[in-house]
Amino acid sequence: MGVILHELVERYLDGLGGQLDETIGDVARQGRENGLPIVADDTGRLLHVLALSMNAKRVLEIGTSIGYSTIWLARALPPGGLLISIERDEDRAAVARRNLAAAGLSERASVMVGEASRLVWKVAGPFDLVFQDGDKTLYEPLLDRLVSLLRPGGLLASDNILWYGEVVPGLVAAPRKPRATTEAITAYNKRLANDSRLVTVFLPVGDGVALSVRRS
Repeated sequence: MGVILHELVERYLDGLGGQLDETIGDVARQGRENGLPIVADDTGRLLHVLALSMNAKRVLEIGTSIGYSTIWLARALPPGGLLISIERDEDRAAVARRNLAAAGLSERASVMVGEASRLVWKVAGPFDLVFQDGDKTLYEPLLDRLVSLLRPGGLLASDNILWYGEVVPGLVAAPRKPRATTEAITAYNKRLANDSRLVTVFLPVGDGVALSVRRS
């Protein structure tokens, strides 16, 4: 990408990550060849490590796309663990289910189809980890509900908090993202930084990831 980190630094770090295995590499190629919204490889690895480190057993994901980040997360779950992922596009959800089946993860991951603004009220917590990667204009409106679904000490991970650099004043000379989404993420970042229920760190991984722990 070269916007958030220097291109040479990105190449070096990507090289340290090693090659993706065939199953998850195929899903990554599907997404990029078709211009679909999937997380960066290093973001996927980060999610996997986070879920492993906290021994996550219940995970909620907003924004399945074709299941790339879903696979990274579901692979970290122990036997009997459960990941619920919400995707509003029925076709993408169908592809995600096929990809999860190919990865042998169908029993650990369930994809719900519909608007997150409605379905987050249909799921029951607590969750160990919530991954927010859905409609950017809904990040802030859904925050209270997602925090309420986290157990104390649980983790909310939010992707795209740098929005290809467009939230940084003056960084991008010719912005290409809709102004409404940029303003929404800017507001969301400020909200996370000042939310007394959360302890948050912002990382320049992929397109920017915010990690927010719910206080006990």
